[in-house]
Amino acid sequence: SMETDCNPVEMPSNTGFEEDSDYRDFEGTDVKDMRLEAEAVVNDVLFAVSNMFVSKTLPCAEDVAYINVETRERNRYCLELTEAGLRVVAYDFDQTDDRLQTPYHETVYSLLDSLSPAYREVFGNALLQRLEALKKESQS
Repeated sequence: SMETDCNPVEMPSNTGFEEDSDYRDFEGTDVKDMRLEAEAVVNDVLFAVSNMFVSKTLPCAEDVAYINVETRERNRYCLELTEAGLRVVAYDFDQTDDRLQTPYHETVYSLLDSLSPAYREVFGNALLQRLEALKKESQS
């Protein structure tokens, strides 16, 4: 999809976009910080889940974005991304359930780690392969 392709830029979360006004104009004023952060989160771990995308129906704001994820076990979750981290807000796409008191995770890695054994396996294998490749590079 076009959307993910136009944001390969991964900003560290501590940079405000305020001083970088060109970037904001380029993105259009309706695209706020958390939306970009959410896209970066999705791009980072998409390979280890079955489906994952920023919600188009739940509102994005400067301080919150929602991410739909389906694990390889075929379980669906809606995640809320804020400064506090990520948490599950519903057990389906594009939903929020106020009664859910789920813990915040600082990273998407630890959240998915707790939800999906298959994620853990795929992600772990990818890390191992990366380490192996680095080892070979340093030996050559």
